[in-house]
Amino acid sequence: MRTFSLLKGMPVYNYQRDLLGEICDICITDDGRVSDILLHKKGLFGKKFRIPIEYVHSFGEQEVVIADEQHITKWYEREGMYTMHHCNPISKKSTSSQSGEHLGLLDDVYFLEEVGTIVGYELTDGFFSDIKKGKRVIRTPHPPKIGKDSMIVSVTKLRGGEAHDEMSELP
Repeated sequence: MRTFSLLKGMPVYNYQRDLLGEICDICITDDGRVSDILLHKKGLFGKKFRIPIEYVHSFGEQEVVIADEQHITKWYEREGMYTMHHCNPISKKSTSSQSGEHLGLLDDVYFLEEVGTIVGYELTDGFFSDIKKGKRVIRTPHPPKIGKDSMIVSVTKLRGGEAHDEMSELP
């Protein structure tokens, strides 16, 4: 399992150990799945390219390796596609439960790198609250409903702040 914050800035190599660029974002579909990683290639203009997650050979601790460069394509904004920071960003989006309870602002996502399934959302209430209470992690098997200004997640288990609301580790 990975978080976007652990992947951001990680170098991407091919099998020949050529540096292709570094991860700058992830693409999230409206059904709550990480579909692609966005690669920032070095160069004069630093263009962005997408790599479908199924073509990533391995996610290491320090690097990502892809088997074949033919699956790297120029990145274009698409309908129903969200990213953490670029087009249709979901980072810092207000997040609520299905019952309307404000849960915090989205800070990170937890996903299974082999298949791209998002299994949790890390939320923040701000710097001082995070220091005092800790960040909250929402574990959910259901995709969120993402709107223009906010998103709604199905709350199945919640972790953060108080001893009585701790949950087991994410899978």
